[in-house]
Amino acid sequence: MGPTIGFIGLGTMGGPMSCRLLAAGFDLIVHDLDERRTAAAHTAGARVAATAASCAGAADLLLTSLPHPAHVRSVMRDAGALAALRPGSVWIDLTTNQRALLHELAAQAPDDVAVVDSPVTGAVDGARTGRLTLFTGGPEHAVARVTPLLTRLGTVIPCGPLGAGTVVKLVTNQLWFVAAAALGEGFAVGLTHGVDLGVLWRAIRESVGDSFVARHDAPSIFAGHYDPSFTLDLCCKDLRLLAELVDDVATDLPLTAAAHTAFAGAAERYGGDAGELHVARRIEEDTGLSFRLDGAWTPPWEVAARPDEPTAPATEPTVTRRLAT
Repeated sequence: MGPTIGFIGLGTMGGPMSCRLLAAGFDLIVHDLDERRTAAAHTAGARVAATAASCAGAADLLLTSLPHPAHVRSVMRDAGALAALRPGSVWIDLTTNQRALLHELAAQAPDDVAVVDSPVTGAVDGARTGRLTLFTGGPEHAVARVTPLLTRLGTVIPCGPLGAGTVVKLVTNQLWFVAAAALGEGFAVGLTHGVDLGVLWRAIRESVGDSFVARHDAPSIFAGHYDPSFTLDLCCKDLRLLAELVDDVATDLPLTAAAHTAFAGAAERYGGDAGELHVARRIEEDTGLSFRLDGAWTPPWEVAARPDEPTAPATEPTVTRRLAT
């Protein structure tokens, strides 16, 4: 018999991650406040726990995937999940969390319960295809114990003691936010001076301007949905967590500050529930440019296969460079 896996939080990322664990044959017990999500997991083969505490109490390894640190505190402390963990079990938090909160909750864990932070990156399509990257922090014996489970979700990078995984995740987001804010600016400069958007995108991908953002995120801009699977509210939450780390750095970090301003401005204009790449839409609207590009752009939340890169058009099409007035 393998370990019983508890999974709390079946949202945009947690739902597909739990499905991968079920497909791998793990005994899974799940909990989520949304009954539609737990019903879907039950149909896929999971057992359903009525409460977070009962889910934790049944688990040898408990995974949590929640939107905000406040949700982690609510589930693990207020709802009793942490206290319900059995001796010898491990809690693995997949949330992009607050390092101080992780240490606070770890200090409150029952005796002989280990805590590992393992925030993930790779977007919803990475969760669906098992191509996430997971940054783990915690006691070496606990990280070694949970790694075989986490490798079912993607590539595991041990980062150091508890909280180190969270720091690494926030650093990767720091660089992502800078690149995402800059991409729309680059498109605007090229289009303003008569360069075809398809040509420009190809040049970016085949040059020093290449990045995960250019390859993975640009199609969500081209399609005009701006990737609602990750919201501006979550971007701003991560930037606030990052700001706590930046405060300890003995100099100013102007690019990080500029990215924070860009995302906060987009959230103020479009609302926190709008897709993350509305940070580029603001530039479109302010300049009157259009970043639409014809192509078979598969939304990240519909990706099922393992493509090397987003589906691109067979040719580099000419696009209208100005929004209709």
